[in-house]
Amino acid sequence: VQVLADSHGNTIHLFERDCSIQRRNQKLVEIAPSPQLTQAQRDYIGELGVKAARAVDYENAGTVEFLLDQDNNFYFMEMNTRLQVEHTVTETITGIDIVQEQIRIADGMELQYKQENVNFRGYAMEFRINAEDPKNSFLPSFGKITRYYAPGGPGVRIDAAIYSGYVIPPYFDSMCAKLTVWALTWEGVVERGRRALDDMVVYGVKTTIPYY
Repeated sequence: VQVLADSHGNTIHLFERDCSIQRRNQKLVEIAPSPQLTQAQRDYIGELGVKAARAVDYENAGTVEFLLDQDNNFYFMEMNTRLQVEHTVTETITGIDIVQEQIRIADGMELQYKQENVNFRGYAMEFRINAEDPKNSFLPSFGKITRYYAPGGPGVRIDAAIYSGYVIPPYFDSMCAKLTVWALTWEGVVERGRRALDDMVVYGVKTTIPYY
């Protein structure tokens, strides 16, 4: 659950993200809102996220994480007191710039939004494009990117700092780009994700694009 809390006593949530698709306990695909939850469950964990932030007098953007079992019971796991990689899907469905809100909070300003004004529309998915070889136990793949093409079009967002000629070093995390897609329906976002992944080109290093 994404939360925002300022220094004036205002705390809101921006709904949930589903990060169930992981490898080695690292998130690969993030979805918002969760296609698994009912509206009642969504409201419930949103309230829990706000309560958790208020209980510790939290100020900032943060994420309260829960586990959901096979019987639809929620369990608190942890709170990440920072901006997370997958914030893009929340921004995409709500239209709220979380980074801008962080800066405003740090400057002592009030949140621009009340809970009753926060809504979401459609579905968003984020694919972490990692420089790894899916066919070889996901071993890191570093070296020079010989060609890079980012997909575009309606509902497609790329967050990346790579380019043709960029050299991926072996010293850091393997993520080199984030591909976020949005559509009004679940079927639409899946199809748009397939198309964007098919259009995306990274040559010179192995990536998780074909795996997705």
